[in-house]
Amino acid sequence: MPEVLRAPLVVEFPFTRSLGPVQSAFLTGLREQTVLGVRTTDGHVLVPPVEYDPVTAEELRDLVAVAPTGTVTTWAWNPHPRPGQPLATPFAWVLVRLDGADTALLHALDAPGPDAVRTGMRVRVRWAATRTGAITDIACFDPYDGEPTQVTGHTGQFADPVTGIVTPARLDYTYTPGRAQSAYLDALAERRTVGERCPACRKVYVPPRGACPTCGVATTEQVEVGPRGTVTTFCIVNIKARNLDIEVPYVYAHIALDGAGLALHGRIAGIPYDQVRMGLRVEPVWTEGARHPDHYRPTGEPDADYDTYRELL
Repeated sequence: MPEVLRAPLVVEFPFTRSLGPVQSAFLTGLREQTVLGVRTTDGHVLVPPVEYDPVTAEELRDLVAVAPTGTVTTWAWNPHPRPGQPLATPFAWVLVRLDGADTALLHALDAPGPDAVRTGMRVRVRWAATRTGAITDIACFDPYDGEPTQVTGHTGQFADPVTGIVTPARLDYTYTPGRAQSAYLDALAERRTVGERCPACRKVYVPPRGACPTCGVATTEQVEVGPRGTVTTFCIVNIKARNLDIEVPYVYAHIALDGAGLALHGRIAGIPYDQVRMGLRVEPVWTEGARHPDHYRPTGEPDADYDTYRELL
């Protein structure tokens, strides 16, 4: 049996956005233990609030305070919380229609088990001990059997309003390549680049996917390409990536390896970044023990004629 290749991968980035008056008031309100919704042109109160009416597309500014108590409209039990979720112990994801609102808010309900959760149950906000102006200022919801909380009107005006947020986005997954890509990766470990030829259009796809994306037929004929190639397009990277030990600026390019019908991407080094150009002839540079080229460098050949790679842009 051939070795089954697996690789843990993480896609992570901080999502930064500025806030308009409605979202600013909503998040600042959470910091101040106040839940605000917005009234639409037909009188409905939306929580969380939106900046434009979902029916008429008119701008909305009429902020309304709603109660921290409400009713569960639907739910799902989460037996295995993941890192970064609201609670570290099993909990229920719930949609809660707060008293005074016409829509439901998604959050966590702290309950001892799924038998303790039901549609229609009453709940109340548990505020976080430290609040910064984010949805996490609501730590979770707790079951509640008291009277509805009375709230008074609110203008949505606060001192020191929240004007922007940074939300970390992260996806953890394990990648397992199929037959075609496993052969491609195994070849790279031997410092070779292998694609597969489509039996219909005769294009050689690198990396191979096991099927031609144009013709929709299976590919099995392996073709070794490169190692040299031509820069078709490129970009200059000026922002240093987290956990990537490469000094900026550097160049990332699409490279059409000789014999390939599709360009792959790679870093260009061994030349000043402002001298990289379309048509530049390059070759791979390997480091000891690596399963893929570290970067590509100029070969010293004359630049390729545009007509030789224009179909690969």
